Amino acid sequence: MPAETVLTNARLVLADEVVTGSVLIRDGLIADVSSGSSRAGEDVEGDYVIPGLVELHTDHLEGHYAPRPKVRWNPIAAVLAHDAQVATAGITTVFDALRVGLDEDGGMTPDEMRKLADAIEDSVRQDRVRADHFIHLRCEVSAPDCLDGFAYFDGDDRVRLASLMDHAPGQRQFAKLEAYAMYYQGKLKMSDEAFRAFCERRIAESAANSATNRTAIADACRARGIVLASHDDATLAHVEEAVAQGIRVAEFPTTSEAARASKHAGLGVLMGAPNVMRGGSHSGNVSARTLAEDGLLDILSSDYIPFSLIQSAFFLGEVVDQITLPEAVAMVSRNPAEAVGLTDRGVIEAGRRADLVRVRVDEHVPVVRTVWREGRRVA
Repeated sequence: MPAETVLTNARLVLADEVVTGSVLIRDGLIADVSSGSSRAGEDVEGDYVIPGLVELHTDHLEGHYAPRPKVRWNPIAAVLAHDAQVATAGITTVFDALRVGLDEDGGMTPDEMRKLADAIEDSVRQDRVRADHFIHLRCEVSAPDCLDGFAYFDGDDRVRLASLMDHAPGQRQFAKLEAYAMYYQGKLKMSDEAFRAFCERRIAESAANSATNRTAIADACRARGIVLASHDDATLAHVEEAVAQGIRVAEFPTTSEAARASKHAGLGVLMGAPNVMRGGSHSGNVSARTLAEDGLLDILSSDYIPFSLIQSAFFLGEVVDQITLPEAVAMVSRNPAEAVGLTDRGVIEAGRRADLVRVRVDEHVPVVRTVWREGRRVA
């Protein structure tokens, strides 16, 4: 890798404007940004250059490790396949979501979650991966084994984010039982009688475990400096609870009321990029586009489709009058980075990491042409 690289003739998406110019990369950092510069270097032919994307919540890795029921792939190979897809979607920093507290939908054990974490961390140490990987623990606080699963990650400094979630029926993501039935009964192929028993058990587990587990994990994360996120908040009471527990990111609020309260409380409101592209939530909850139009959206996550992250940023910048392209790009770069304390990336400016993405837009679809992480080409 050359110690110095120049990208010239670029449409640079900066913090608050788009300019034509050049970027000087030196020793993995952005050394200079020049507007209107004709500096010699690699001609990017008028393509956009944006900051590398920062993904806080992707469930994508599990599909590579467990691609079919009862099928398990080599965990390192699964990490590398996931990493390749993430990087070629323009994501240079990724928080891989691993389950803590399992149920019938999970189908995997705490040992397997730890095995995946070990594969991530070994691949980082061995420089096998293209993106910068961290771990996000998705803590199902209603599950009886939630704290046992969380203990598998004691002392793991790759864990930087934990979300507190409760997928019991009749609340939060699944306030409507019809949506819960569509998701779980259909996915798990349960009869009506089995589904009723399943719901009763999940509701009882939530009543018995959620409050205790939520408090214990929030306390542990604050002590370890792990950023906390809430999940699927639906009411003002949910938001008040989140604020009291030190939550910094409100993931996937299910109502405008909860999103507005989270925003006013200073939480970063995160929604799914697939929700943006589909025009609504698959669970029938509030539309991310609606929140964007109302100024209530801060962060986007690809959730289960890595490419949706860059796609949604360019889409919002084009179709929502209230959002400029720099503001939309910030939702997938600067804002998520700042929410988890990664202040060294997410913006094209001198002194930041040279995590950059070259993008051409064809037929309203962004085409990722080149990706650099710390100045090194990775895709």
